[in-house]
Amino acid sequence: MADQMNETIGNVRLNYRFYKGSDQYSDGDIEDTLLQIVQKDEPFEDVLARENNWALLYHLTPIRENLLEWYDFGEGKSLLEIGAGCGGVTGLFCKKLDRVVAIDLSRRRSLINAHRNRDADNLEIVVGNFEDIRIEEKFDYVTLIGVLEYSIYYIQSDNPFADMLKKARSYLKPGGKLIIAIENKYGIKYWAGAREDHTGNLMDGLMGYPGVERVRTFSKEGLEALIREAGFASAQFYYPLPDYKLPTEIYSQKRLPKAYPFVTNAPNYDQERYSFFDEKKVMDELIREGKFEMFANSYLVFCEGGEQP
Repeated sequence: MADQMNETIGNVRLNYRFYKGSDQYSDGDIEDTLLQIVQKDEPFEDVLARENNWALLYHLTPIRENLLEWYDFGEGKSLLEIGAGCGGVTGLFCKKLDRVVAIDLSRRRSLINAHRNRDADNLEIVVGNFEDIRIEEKFDYVTLIGVLEYSIYYIQSDNPFADMLKKARSYLKPGGKLIIAIENKYGIKYWAGAREDHTGNLMDGLMGYPGVERVRTFSKEGLEALIREAGFASAQFYYPLPDYKLPTEIYSQKRLPKAYPFVTNAPNYDQERYSFFDEKKVMDELIREGKFEMFANSYLVFCEGGEQP
């Protein structure tokens, strides 16, 4: 059921109040395939068993939920998911929280999300650019999972990354937490020959993204500085391995690995990669020297505290 401002799919409400009529971000034709899959309600494991396609794996695999499946959000809590995409982790949030509001630039991606989570009666999807959206509600949690690095798409300012964090923070209740997941620009896989996840080029992040205007990732120190600039008092880091996209192990600052847990080099998923050295041997040395956090491939960060915006 749909009108100009709203559409309902199952129990999910799509809010088009801030949608300008065209999708500003897309993964291409694969999104049409994804929409057909979720509309037919085909079991994802059947699709992934027959299709050797990274985009389908990324959007449909339950492994993505490992990132936060372990976390206790508490009873009666609410969450704002910024950049929800095709709903890879939205369903997990719907199971764990009382209310979920998901925001995405794309109507097509939001339709995919709505169809795959159509039974969730606690989900609202707001379609539009985060900079344009106005929500009076405050939340216990706000998430930026694979989103902060694309802040230039969302925020028109001289400092879009810090301003994205500030705007996300403005939606938190007192005592609320912002959750960030992002690649480390100095991740060991990039030194060892993996192509930069967002540009497909070797060493782009290591060299400061020469000629690249639309994306940035950060070192741990760089990310900590942005978080402080945004007004947060503290940031608790976790380390998803091999990365936050398809994590199989997650370490904390209180429990770091005593040895690197993988014997093969980190995957580059949909791109060919070089192998300049054995990542395990190098990471084992870095761990012994206390440098694991600097070279982990990605970060999961819980930010909180500071004066209320």
